[in-house]
Amino acid sequence: MRRVERLDIPAAVVRYLDRRQLRADTERAAGTLDIEKTWKNARQTQKLGLVKQQLQQMAGGRQRCMYCSDSAGTDIEHFWPKSVYPERMFRWPNMLLCCTGCGRDCKGSQFPLVNGQPALLNPTVDDPWEFLDFSPATGILFARMAPDGSTTMMGTETERVFQFAKRDAVTLGYQRSFRRIRKVIATAVDDPAIDPAVFISDLRDADEHGILGWCFRGAGINEPPMTTLRQARPAVWAACVTAFKNY
Repeated sequence: MRRVERLDIPAAVVRYLDRRQLRADTERAAGTLDIEKTWKNARQTQKLGLVKQQLQQMAGGRQRCMYCSDSAGTDIEHFWPKSVYPERMFRWPNMLLCCTGCGRDCKGSQFPLVNGQPALLNPTVDDPWEFLDFSPATGILFARMAPDGSTTMMGTETERVFQFAKRDAVTLGYQRSFRRIRKVIATAVDDPAIDPAVFISDLRDADEHGILGWCFRGAGINEPPMTTLRQARPAVWAACVTAFKNY
């Protein structure tokens, strides 16, 4: 999972979404709102097509799901589920790009709250590696543990809802990405003349799952081969920390 920067959408699309939301709110107040039909009709419009294109751009060149970073992002996802919170159905900040596995099979209408605030990780708002950890041996994402052994509600609920440990295709994908990253790092450790810019570019190419955030900002900084890189090539390590500070 990686942090995702939310981009702006054209003003004309914002106005369109506002009109759609106003209409939905009016129908809801009158007791006539059919949420699924309303969304299905809107999804077929050019303006929603532009929304999806912007989400795909936010997701990066591989256009992966913003939750698992493994499968292709195929659906416009409502972070606050539209079935429960139709007042957010056409709000741009509530829209993400996700795969069928994360959006329909795992999350659905689940949306845990703590004191009225989401207890689920939103990659356009939250730093995933503040709340999640990663096991290179198993490829599993799980709630990050504090020194006292506790975990955050956001990490625990994100792990529970998306069932990372039970999705073999996802864990295998993360393992492959980490093996590629490990190979690139080994090359840098063995090359005293390594160009940091080239090395960072190679790392980006190797990482299909957003693990670089874990490697250079998260709990992975204390795991091999990151510890080896930090000791052997401190200048290269510092360049990586800067390059991936928002990853």
